[in-house]
Amino acid sequence: NRTVLTMIGSPEQIKKAAINTAKKAAELIDMSKHQGAHPRMGATDVIPFTPVSNVSIGECKEVALEVAAEIGSWGIPVYLYEDSATRPERRNLADIRKGQYEGFFEKIKGEEWKPDFGPQEMNVKSGATAVGARVPLVAFNVNLDTPDVEIADKIAKKVRYIGGGLRYVKAIGLKLEERNQTQVSMNLVNYEKSAVYQAFEMVKMEAKRYGVNVVGSEVIGTVPMKALLDVAEYYLQIEGFSLDQILEKRLLDVQ
Repeated sequence: NRTVLTMIGSPEQIKKAAINTAKKAAELIDMSKHQGAHPRMGATDVIPFTPVSNVSIGECKEVALEVAAEIGSWGIPVYLYEDSATRPERRNLADIRKGQYEGFFEKIKGEEWKPDFGPQEMNVKSGATAVGARVPLVAFNVNLDTPDVEIADKIAKKVRYIGGGLRYVKAIGLKLEERNQTQVSMNLVNYEKSAVYQAFEMVKMEAKRYGVNVVGSEVIGTVPMKALLDVAEYYLQIEGFSLDQILEKRLLDVQ
């Protein structure tokens, strides 16, 4: 029920691309007719700006502010989150998104949920949008050979931090109707402290409790090279390996 777009470029290029994409989404997507399994609150649900190379988190925050102000000027409520958050309770995207599109019509009336930009009134067609700067995360999903979404939910609750699991993992259980499977959908918000292989192994371990097998996994969007290197080091037990040993990285460094 959603699409993830990843754009890479200079701050000015990314700012223009984000604004143009959000504007097109506002034209084409009618949230009043939208249904789906993944939590969402707007046609352009969330726009994160992350530093990759030769750019600071501060510069990302500046771009986020400009984009948020522009979207707000279209009559769409905008909330700043993560490093751009204007108050602690808005740092976590899940807290902002709670209630989703349908629940936001009432939620937005409360003073504590007055948008950072745009009207204090839900946009019926476009919903609301979250914009912010944050460090890169890894969107990592693990598929299970069961159609029972309750099992996926139970596993997700064990894996995510709020349920006593990995400190920097957020997780939910989803149903994959077309495959007759389910999925533990995760965001690793700090892949260096909660690694991809740790999340994968914990899902496998919890799945055994229900006699369920892992049948595949996927990465959504781009992923930092270091995150995959950690996986290779763990499973291959490579000793003393570093990013400098990756051929493509060395070639990029000399360009």
